[in-house]
Amino acid sequence: MYLKPIAAILLFALFFTSHSITAQKKISLFNGKDLSGWTIYGTEKWYVKDGLLISESGPDKEYGYLATDKHYKNFELSLQFKQETNNGNSGVFIRSTIEGVKVSGWQVEVAPPNLHTGGIYESYGRGWLIKPDPEKESVLKPGKWNTLKIRAINGKITSWLNGVQMVTIDDEKIGAGKGSIALQIHSGGGILIKWRKLKLKPL
Repeated sequence: MYLKPIAAILLFALFFTSHSITAQKKISLFNGKDLSGWTIYGTEKWYVKDGLLISESGPDKEYGYLATDKHYKNFELSLQFKQETNNGNSGVFIRSTIEGVKVSGWQVEVAPPNLHTGGIYESYGRGWLIKPDPEKESVLKPGKWNTLKIRAINGKITSWLNGVQMVTIDDEKIGAGKGSIALQIHSGGGILIKWRKLKLKPL
């Protein structure tokens, strides 16, 4: 007479475990072949070469963005980037919307040495919300592949660079944000950044 309740409990546990695994499955945002699932904003260059996603300044030397067609709220995003030049900067925007080349949202900075890679900046708003501690600036590896991880849960955003936690912030305005993940080319020209292994896990 105790088999049925036990069986029900086991079935529930199996369902819950399977559901949790499915909910936490990583999504590849970049297929290594083309820009499917992304939209280009502006006239700067975004293309795929040798399985890598390339962002490059164009002749207009203006802002440019590559944004996911889907919106993502709570997630853990990991990616790798390699800066081929040492001028200008880039970044990874979260919960962002774009009109023309004007972006609304929050940027996790990707920049040359000592320019706060991993910090969080609000474009057309409050500006810098938080920068990494000065001693963490040396975590960036110029000219080499770097691993950036971003965890966004409601208003709490945390960034890691090459396994080192750079910043964490809990902000009500960020928590209310909605939108895409977007990569940036800053204005000014001379930027060439390679990207790979863009993986997202919904939370």
